[in-house]
Amino acid sequence: MRNSKILVVLAVAFLIVALPNVAVSQDKATAQEVVAKVKEAASALSKTGDLAQFNQKQGPWVSKETYMFIQDCDKKVIVAHPIKPEIIGQDFMTLKDSKGNTMFRKDYCEAARQPSGVWSEFWWPKPGEKEGSRKLTYSLSAKGTPYVVVSGIYDDKATINELSKLTDKK
Repeated sequence: MRNSKILVVLAVAFLIVALPNVAVSQDKATAQEVVAKVKEAASALSKTGDLAQFNQKQGPWVSKETYMFIQDCDKKVIVAHPIKPEIIGQDFMTLKDSKGNTMFRKDYCEAARQPSGVWSEFWWPKPGEKEGSRKLTYSLSAKGTPYVVVSGIYDDKATINELSKLTDKK
C-alpha cells in the first residue's frame, strides 16, 4: 500500500513538472516548420501579390511563436509585418537588432533569391516581450516579385550551418 502511494505521488510530481514543458514545446515552431511555411507563403505571394494577408495578427501566416513578414528587395523596405506594423516602410538594410547590430548583410537579397534561400541571425524580441532573444530567420524570394518572405525561430543552440542543411539544394 505504501509503495503505491509513493508511485502516485511520483506520478503526480512528474506530471506537474512535465506537462507545462510539453505545452511550451508545442508553442515553439521548429526550423522545419519555418522552412515549410516560408516556402508556402512565398508561393502564395508569387501567385497573388497580396501583401495584406501578411499584416494580419490573427492571419494564416502567424502561428506558435513565429510569423511571416515581407521585405521588398528592390526598395529595401519592410512592406508587411503582422506583429510590429510600425516598422513597415523602414529600410531593412539599416535596421538594428536588440544589440545594435545591423540585421541583414549587403548580399542578403541576392542570397534570398537563390533556390535555397538564406538563414540569418540577429537578436529580436519574441512576440509580447521587450528583451531581445537570439532569432534565426529563413528568407526566400517570392518568384516573379521583388518580395522576400521571412520567418524564424528563437533558438540559443542551432547554428546557421545546421539550418542551411535543411534548405541547401543538392
